[in-house]
Amino acid sequence: MKKALSPLPLRDGLAASCAAMLPGGTWLTAREFLLERFPYLDPAIIETRLQNGEIYDDDGQPIAADAPYRAGAYLWYYRDVPYEAPVPFSIDILYQDERIVVIDKPHFLSCIPAGRYVRETALVRLRQMLSTDDIAPVHRLDRETAGVMMFCLDSASRSAYQQLFESREVQKTYEAIAPFRADLELPRVHRSRLTEAGSDFFTMSEVAGEPNSETRISLLEQRGNWARYQLEPHTGKKHQLRAHLAALQIPILNDPWYPIVLDDKGDDFSQPLQLLARELKFVDPFSRAQRTFTSRRELSWP
Repeated sequence: MKKALSPLPLRDGLAASCAAMLPGGTWLTAREFLLERFPYLDPAIIETRLQNGEIYDDDGQPIAADAPYRAGAYLWYYRDVPYEAPVPFSIDILYQDERIVVIDKPHFLSCIPAGRYVRETALVRLRQMLSTDDIAPVHRLDRETAGVMMFCLDSASRSAYQQLFESREVQKTYEAIAPFRADLELPRVHRSRLTEAGSDFFTMSEVAGEPNSETRISLLEQRGNWARYQLEPHTGKKHQLRAHLAALQIPILNDPWYPIVLDDKGDDFSQPLQLLARELKFVDPFSRAQRTFTSRRELSWP
C-alpha cells in the first residue's frame, strides 16, 4: 500500500502523524470511529483534540467534532512531545550540495526520532536548520557516537547512496579511546558472530558460530594505560565496534553498555562515549568523484 502523504507542514521540525485511514464501516461520525479505534486513550483526550481543532483531514483542515465519517479518508495530528533535556552540543555541517548534506554529529544526539528522543535528534535539527522535510539519513550512528554522518536531501537520489552502504562500497574509519593492552598484537582483524543478548535485547554479545562481523583494529597512540585506536569495520552489525573492543578486554571509555550494562545510563554530558566516526570515503554514484569527509572533532583522554 502506498504511504499517504501528510497535508500538514512541519511543526518545530516534526512531521504530522497519521492517526488512521478510515475503513469501511457503520460509524456516523469520525468522532465515533476514533473513540472505538483508540480504546486505550482517555476519551477526554480525543474530545479535547476535536474541540481544539487538532485533528485534520486530507486537506489539512481541522475536522469538527460532529464531522461525518468518510471511508477511505485519512486523519492527521501532531503528537504531543514530552520535555527532552536539550543536548548542549551543535551540529556542524561539513558539506552540502543539491543531493546530500554531511554533518559532524555530536555525542548524545540521536539520528532520528525514536523512543524518548524526538526533538533532540539530528533529523529534526536539520529540518529546522535547512527548512526542508525532504531529508533522510543514508546510514546511522549510535546516539552516543559522534562524527561524520550523511543525509540525503533528494528522495529520488536516496536509494543510490543507501546502496553504497549496503554493498560495502563506503570506507568507514572510526577512532576510540580505550585501555592499552601490551599483550594485544596490533594491527589485527577481529572477526566474531554477534547476536542480541540479555533481556534488554539492546546489547550484543559474541557467540559461537560463523562470523558475521569484522573489524580491523590498529594502534594510533598510547598514553600510559590508555590508547587511541583506529577502527575500520568491514561489516555493520549493531554496536559492532563497542562489542568487539569489549570482547578484547579494552572497552571504550565511558561506554554505559559494554562490557556491562550500568544501572545509571543517564545523560552525563561531561562523560561522552569516546568513539568517533572519523571519516567516510566513497565514490559518488552520480558525479563518480571520490568523496572524503572527515570529522573535525577530537576525543578526550582520561
